[in-house]
Formats: sequence, structure tokens, C-alpha cells
Amino acid sequence: MDIHLRPELEEQIRQDIQRGPYQTVDEFVERAVSLLHEQEAWFASNHSEIAEIIEDGWNAAEQGELAGDREVRAHMQAKKHAWTERQR
Repeated sequence: MDIHLRPELEEQIRQDIQRGPYQTVDEFVERAVSLLHEQEAWFASNHSEIAEIIEDGWNAAEQGELAGDREVRAHMQAKKHAWTERQR
């Protein structure tokens, strides 16, 4: 498979390989694709819950009840971490 990247992305990959832990472009791309796949899978498996949380948040905002962004981010990060651990 041939992949063509913009020169600035190629340079970014070269820099990432130089500072490690990746030894080759293939190794870097494998890891990047794996991480993207994990992220997409997590989103797909949590889509309905995320939509529900957004709806609840919207309704709360309309009533003047808001959760802080840090609280929401921490909650979502914890859910993502738990899901990632279950996949291992």
C-alpha cells in the first residue's frame, strides 16, 4: 500500500521517530492507526451514552444547571480508560 503524505506530516513523523520510541516509519504508522482505531471503536461503542449525556447537559443548561468542563472531561476520560482496560 502506498501512502502519500504532505511534506509537513512527513517531517513530523521523522521528528517523532528521532525522539523515539519508534524505530521505523512503519512502526510509527502502525501505532498511529492502532490508536485511531481504538478511539473510533470507543466512540462507536459509547455513541448512545455520549448522546444521552449531551442531551442531559443541554437540558440542565436550559435550567441553569451546568457542570464544569473539567468535571465532564474527567468523567469521559475515566470512561475511556475503563473501556481501554477492558479491551486488553
